[in-house]
Amino acid sequence: MVEQPAITPVVAELAARFAAEGKHLYLVGGSVRDAVLGRPTNDFDFTTDARPAEIQQILTGWAEAQWDTGIAFGTVGASKKGEILEITTFRADVYDGVTRNPEVTFGDSIDGDLARRDFTVNAMAFDVASRTFVDPTGGLQAARDGVLDTPATPQESFGDDPLRMLRAARFVSQLGFTAAPRVIEAMRSMAGEIARITPERVQVELSKLLCGAHPRRGIELMVETGLADIVLPELTAMKLEIDEHHQHKDVFDHSLVVLEQAIDLEDVDQSPDLVLRIAALLHDIGKPATRKFEPGGGVSFHHHEVVGAKMVRKRLRALRYSKEITEDVAKLVYLHLRFHGYGNGEWTDSAVRRYVTDAGHLLTRLHKLVRADCTTRNKRKANLLRRTYDSLEERIARIAAEEDLARVRPDLDGNEIMKLLGLPPGPQVGAAWKFLKELRLDRGPMDRDEAEAALLDWAREQGITPPSA
Repeated sequence: MVEQPAITPVVAELAARFAAEGKHLYLVGGSVRDAVLGRPTNDFDFTTDARPAEIQQILTGWAEAQWDTGIAFGTVGASKKGEILEITTFRADVYDGVTRNPEVTFGDSIDGDLARRDFTVNAMAFDVASRTFVDPTGGLQAARDGVLDTPATPQESFGDDPLRMLRAARFVSQLGFTAAPRVIEAMRSMAGEIARITPERVQVELSKLLCGAHPRRGIELMVETGLADIVLPELTAMKLEIDEHHQHKDVFDHSLVVLEQAIDLEDVDQSPDLVLRIAALLHDIGKPATRKFEPGGGVSFHHHEVVGAKMVRKRLRALRYSKEITEDVAKLVYLHLRFHGYGNGEWTDSAVRRYVTDAGHLLTRLHKLVRADCTTRNKRKANLLRRTYDSLEERIARIAAEEDLARVRPDLDGNEIMKLLGLPPGPQVGAAWKFLKELRLDRGPMDRDEAEAALLDWAREQGITPPSA
């Protein structure tokens, strides 16, 4: 028994109005697919054989509000009792084969409208009035089998819109499906066509892929088909060859495991953490560029976190990620190895303060990334690393209870510095403030007399003569 989409009284009433005018109203797209799969959804799209002007006429006098911002594409919007409804006339678009922009034309049949959609599981419709499915391309069976396939040939579908190749990887991630062999083959042969798509649209699909329930599957499909070579070439570069004389972990596989382990550490009641997931996937992005074969069969990756942070910034900027996401991911990549200097707890309290201060608002994410980065199969080593990080977190908690670690600031502010040293606003005040902050990190909180004495000593060393001197 196939589960039917939930139809609200408002939608049922609307379908009756369309039927009274001799028109059909179909629920289409993700809401139908998700209903079949038993997944929750709040995304409802409708299609109809009524033309835009007819849709407007049917809505007039019934909808509480109506808008036509998408009418050039055949879409009319309306609201009723708090529900937002978007209804689009059947489409029969033709693509020019150069851009992904179709020439918008209206169709005359639901089958024709569905045939132009990206994948068969998205090419099902539900007739609201008769409560029946329309499935001309076998979407129901594909959903049962967990197979992602295209209504037309993959070559035709991806030729119309190359972004669909990346959407295939995204749906593999979100739904846990397997791409049909012919889809994989078409992706391999047409991967270069993704270059026709703007970075902004690529970024949206990549983010959705990473936030899916099975991102490893989507990433592996991207790499297998060559899409990653164009969209995120650093992924493919991490598949380092391992020879018999120089053994080390496969960086690509290790990164996927770290991604999965980081996801396991996410808060279950929160949305997927895109920043953490990107950082987990790309934390070792700098290893290929820093790999060095050492005498005796060893392999080193010195300063790969520094190189990796620079590479992350370059790639995420190219993909048009926001400045905030780019800088947060780069900082996590830069800091992800810092913990390994902790050893058996040799860090001073000053070093712990710096760890917390450098991480800033990313501290919780950094905790998760560092823990996820342990992929050794040696249980003794894994347990030791876990206990050591437990120890660090306990020290952070202890120091935080004694000091305001969330806001490590100098014990004197800028105005107090200027008054004490007799300085006008300028670089010298900034240098004094930085000196006090470093002192605060080293020693912890100081009383005012200590802070003033230390600042006066520093000022004399800098050739600054305080007013009281």
